[in-house]
Amino acid sequence: MTVAGHDRYDDAYLRAILREVRTIGMVGASANWNRPSYFAMKYLQDRGYRVVPINPAAAGGTILGEAVVPAIDTLPIRVDMIDIFRNSEAAGPIVDEAIAHGAKVVWMQLGVRNDAAAARAEAAGLRVVMNRCPKIEHARLVGTLEWHGVPSGVITSKKRKL
Repeated sequence: MTVAGHDRYDDAYLRAILREVRTIGMVGASANWNRPSYFAMKYLQDRGYRVVPINPAAAGGTILGEAVVPAIDTLPIRVDMIDIFRNSEAAGPIVDEAIAHGAKVVWMQLGVRNDAAAARAEAAGLRVVMNRCPKIEHARLVGTLEWHGVPSGVITSKKRKL
């Protein structure tokens, strides 16, 4: 499914991605507990996703119990999604690596947008999300984001699953 413009995503599109993805390669994962990538990784792990950290500076170490690899082409498994915690310019080559790896989804974090890379990924059959955080979108879609003081836009009296 191609998403025109990538300015807005239907909840059904995001929900389908978050339901189908089980493994994530997180490019730019940090071992520093107060970095956004660290708590996004922890949140996703706590929700049942396997997240493999990708960071050449931390390769050989571990983050949240997972061995850190230096690059996408050194991942020990084929991941479903590449989550990009790098800037928009760096996202271009990372998307090309995700395509070569065989990922199904490329997710660019908040503030990260590369339309040319998104077009290449979609042409290769990948789904793309830009300028969004899977942690935030997951929490919003299951109705728990408001627990952190952020209105989710989802009103319900029942606890929901994706």
